[in-house]
Amino acid sequence: MPSEDTNTEREAESLVSDTSLTDLVATISETKFSEWYDERQIEQNILDGKPYFNGPSQAKPPGKHSPSQLLQCHRKATYTRQNAPREGTSPDGIFWIGSTFEEEIIVPYLQDVVPDGLYVQNSLWIDSTVTVGDSEIRVRGSTDPAIVTADGTPILVTEIKTTTNVERMSAPKPHHKAQLHAYLHALDEDYAHDITNGVLLYGSRETLDLEVFNVAFDVEFWERVVSWMAKQTDYEENSELPPASPERDWECSYCSFKHRCGEADTPYQDINIDGLLPVFDGYDRDALEEYLDAHADADARLTPTLAHVYPELATEYGAYDWSCPRCGETYAWDAVDWDCDTSDPPFCPECANNGELLTLSGPDPDTQLKPESGE
Repeated sequence: MPSEDTNTEREAESLVSDTSLTDLVATISETKFSEWYDERQIEQNILDGKPYFNGPSQAKPPGKHSPSQLLQCHRKATYTRQNAPREGTSPDGIFWIGSTFEEEIIVPYLQDVVPDGLYVQNSLWIDSTVTVGDSEIRVRGSTDPAIVTADGTPILVTEIKTTTNVERMSAPKPHHKAQLHAYLHALDEDYAHDITNGVLLYGSRETLDLEVFNVAFDVEFWERVVSWMAKQTDYEENSELPPASPERDWECSYCSFKHRCGEADTPYQDINIDGLLPVFDGYDRDALEEYLDAHADADARLTPTLAHVYPELATEYGAYDWSCPRCGETYAWDAVDWDCDTSDPPFCPECANNGELLTLSGPDPDTQLKPESGE
């Protein structure tokens, strides 16, 4: 009679012989991981009672502001708030690291060090208004962990950020300070006792070293933040693309909208919030799907350039045609032979037959969405 070990070996051999190594490797891929992680996030949002996070982001009304977007470049804020298609790699990985750092390291740390009689609450919801002239500006969002009493009354609010290096930090970043001020302003209005101090805590993503700043509410600084919100509201109420106004010189290099804005080495400048750049392939798959889903009612599709990069998305969402700016001829995205080199777009076959070499393009961003959609 065969031993149990012999049977186990035979079962393992059978599994190996029945499993294609190619198929096995194919299950461990970037696409499969993305699908797995997306589904996992959907389930978590439902579990947390926040199923609304599973749909595409909604454009923000002009008079409503999120603390995390304050005191930044006005143009970048408009692109972000109005869901312009994001360029480059999605920052979701950084957000995940920040969330994990907060939940698994900082919250347990705070729970261990707060004095007896005080507790750590994961977050506090704020919803406040600020009067500017005859208008009211609304600020809504949730804080990072707060130190509270047994009945939930806040004593100290924190804002937790991760960064590459904390060694050279001598002061909190202004837009993070603005975020914390929004929380302090709202909470001070909601509770009978003064709430005038918060903590900005930075953690290194590489070493877990900390840099902590005590931030006292500064009326003059808050007035600067309110002025920024009022100006941002005016731009959006008037459907005006704001000027590019980075708070720091290096911001444009890392901005997710630098090509659209005109701060990159592509032939685009001052593009408004809607539409994809015609001959540009610098959108990742997640950003594209989010954009296409958010503008589904406006019949958003891929540019022919992006259809070549993501043919499976072209099958799902459709793609615009190539068009020639000279002769007006149009061609289906896959009807023209092209090697996907954006520095060398395909030539128009009709013009080439007439001895002219003119390149094709996709539709301009401002003509891509149906106007009757309300976009």
